[in-house]
Amino acid sequence: MTRSLHVSDEVRALAPGFGYLAVEAHGLTNGPSDELSSGLLDEATRRLAGRLDGRAPQDDPHIAAWRAAYGAFGSKPSRTRNSAEALAKRALADGLPRINRLVDLYNAISVAHLVPVGGEDLDRIRGGMRLVRATGDEPFATAAGGAEVVEHPDAGEVVWCDDEGVTCRRWNWRQGVRTRLTENSVSALFLLERMAPMTLDELSSAGAELAEALRKACPDARIEIGDVWSG
Repeated sequence: MTRSLHVSDEVRALAPGFGYLAVEAHGLTNGPSDELSSGLLDEATRRLAGRLDGRAPQDDPHIAAWRAAYGAFGSKPSRTRNSAEALAKRALADGLPRINRLVDLYNAISVAHLVPVGGEDLDRIRGGMRLVRATGDEPFATAAGGAEVVEHPDAGEVVWCDDEGVTCRRWNWRQGVRTRLTENSVSALFLLERMAPMTLDELSSAGAELAEALRKACPDARIEIGDVWSG
């Protein structure tokens, strides 16, 4: 791994069941959504429906654990859902959006395994990445009304950040525009995040499936799966 990742002691204390797996990829070829990525999204939706078997996403034990973690730092989980729950609800209601090939791939893994997955453009990350509780002063570049604006997280909010500012607010709720994957991205860091009761083996299985999908979509890419981190 070329990018260091750090979880603060405050976050460890807040959610002792948290863990993550990083998948790093170089030499990627991104582009518009295609038959491969669209098919993976459709298959992920079918797998999700089978897993839930009529239940709502928030009734899944893993999603319930994420809701509890969000509540622990003062976020209302019914208003700012973790990314896996938000995608699952969208998949079952209106279908998953097609963004670009790489985003489609990691969204498919997120929905199929009900695990939050994020993708960052490695060439846009500045320094190491840290999961911390925000002071409230950190800049967060996002978009509003078609224009880029800078917001700030709430004090105490759990955020991913690098040396330049916040890359994702409320753990994995909203990604910033600065480091998101675009059709021009060639190197990426994918983060898969779990809460107990999801097992480390289940997290590893999701990471291996993501790596395999990346290899099929980008045969010349170099893919590296990191070790599972668990607090």
